[in-house]
Amino acid sequence: MSQTRKQQPSICPGPFGRRGFMQLGLAGFASLSLPGILRLRAAAPGPAAKKTAVIMVWLPGGLSHIDSYDPKPDAGSEYRGPFGTIPTKIPGLHFTELLPRQAAIADKFTLLRSMRQFAAGHPAGSMQLLSGDPDTRDKPQPSYPDWMSVANYLRAQEGPRENPLPAYVGVSPPTSYTGQAYLGDAYAPFVVNGDPNLPTFSVPNIGLTAESEVHRLDRRLALRQNLDRLDRAFDRHGELDAMDQFESQAMTLLTSPDTKIAFDLTKEDDQTRDRYGRNSWGQQLLLSRRLVEAGVDIVTSSLHGPLCGRVGNWDDHAVNHHVFDAMRFRAGAYDQAVTALIEDIYERGLDERVLVVVTGEFGRTPKISYSPSTGQGNASAPAGTTQPGRDHWPRAFSNIWAGGGIETGRVIGATDKRGEDVIERICGPDDFLATIYHHLGIDYNNTTIDDFSGRPTRIINGGSPIPELIG
Repeated sequence: MSQTRKQQPSICPGPFGRRGFMQLGLAGFASLSLPGILRLRAAAPGPAAKKTAVIMVWLPGGLSHIDSYDPKPDAGSEYRGPFGTIPTKIPGLHFTELLPRQAAIADKFTLLRSMRQFAAGHPAGSMQLLSGDPDTRDKPQPSYPDWMSVANYLRAQEGPRENPLPAYVGVSPPTSYTGQAYLGDAYAPFVVNGDPNLPTFSVPNIGLTAESEVHRLDRRLALRQNLDRLDRAFDRHGELDAMDQFESQAMTLLTSPDTKIAFDLTKEDDQTRDRYGRNSWGQQLLLSRRLVEAGVDIVTSSLHGPLCGRVGNWDDHAVNHHVFDAMRFRAGAYDQAVTALIEDIYERGLDERVLVVVTGEFGRTPKISYSPSTGQGNASAPAGTTQPGRDHWPRAFSNIWAGGGIETGRVIGATDKRGEDVIERICGPDDFLATIYHHLGIDYNNTTIDDFSGRPTRIINGGSPIPELIG
């Protein structure tokens, strides 16, 4: 791929980003500014179903590798935790007893046990893994765009998108420590919030079916177009022609029945919904599968909230959670949802096109710590009660990969006898990113995007795809 650079707009940025426009819907459609329209970049030409896609399942706060995919049963009691180990479908590979469903399908994914990065805080750790930012200091906002926004931007440069669905959707997505940085809001995800398991769940302002609403929208659009014709004599850069293109895409999203169907979980039979789990995580991942099947290129889904325990994430410090109670509390829903997603990707013939990666920003300390709880709740004892926890650990952690045409049933890398350090096949954030970019057909070695100052900036700094994770 030749070098790619962000083109600076010839007019001042408008007040709406793509996400804001998509969510604005019927009520505000007529008031959308020309620059706002021009920032609508839904990405990817041609039939999106032929494009490779990625589903990233994000575990905010960091999954304990010791208590899941990399158990150390022979370590001392101050390290190993209380969980027994169970065999998996792969001879010689064991998980903890918390993941029986995933153990049973271990031949359908590859386990990477040797991820490492250098940022111990949640902001810097997330930014390092998802954007390649080498800075180990925590910052309130990302300096570099995450891989999801980069992929959305680069596919947008290829031409108009024919699929009415957005190219990048966040189903209860990661919202902290990630973002578009200098790419701007135009390349943010179309966000789907709420609990998809609720009977009242719906995505507003898509696939409008009431004839009166569609006619009302058409009248407003016609009025806008009549007003815009007054300015065409002064349109030297073709912005109004571009506006017509993006406005048409937005209208399609709002009125196409296909968009409504893609987000409608009631189209799935009860058996499938039960298989994923009748809870928010299970239905998030089922919706993620529906979206890539319908042609969305990038889907992210964060497994957080009440199913995690008292503080709503995987950050199992002793002050937050009793780490072992928390792992037990969330393991059933996590194990079921991820297993169903991976099985479904293969059973529905999506495994060549769709890559699934399940990860958090880092692992947890192999050595167990103890501190007083700061509050009572699910997986946490009453305030003041001393309980076990595990803290941040970027030096070694695990993630799993499925689909993407990769050869599965493998284990990549290893950690030492306590799970403290990687001793075989160290993989870093740039390798993680290069692997995803490779699957998406992005030339990570030669692609740059202009930053805020107009300086061409590489999308990764070194790194190469992990060979076992290349389809």
